[in-house]
Amino acid sequence: MLETALREDALTATPGGFDLRLGLPWIRSMPLSSVAGLAVEVDGVPVAPRELCVVLGDCTIRADALREESGWWFVQDRLVLACRRELSRGAHAVAVDFQLMVPYLQARPGSPLVLPFHLEARLERDRAQVPSVSRDVA
Repeated sequence: MLETALREDALTATPGGFDLRLGLPWIRSMPLSSVAGLAVEVDGVPVAPRELCVVLGDCTIRADALREESGWWFVQDRLVLACRRELSRGAHAVAVDFQLMVPYLQARPGSPLVLPFHLEARLERDRAQVPSVSRDVA
């Protein structure tokens, strides 16, 4: 699961920044509202919360607004994190942290299980796409 969360083609340049496509590191599809605390770091420098958004189809929302979303993050799909920061060509050390609330598992009575995830990869910007059935979360 963790091996495919940050694939080699996950980092792409956009006008004014970059997109990072994140695979779901879990065994089942999850509601978007179960994702919290998204944080991205590139080459040891954190992306400021005001620079980080999530792209859902034609809509772009603040990363902390995912808790209000009714959609789903399917296992095969990629969650697009849009970062408003210029990124040079070449390879970059990328890290992503977030929590995933698993609504159908309890940590203790009355409290859902919350799993912390830390993903790291050395990614090259604008690498050729890896053939797959993945699509962006819409």
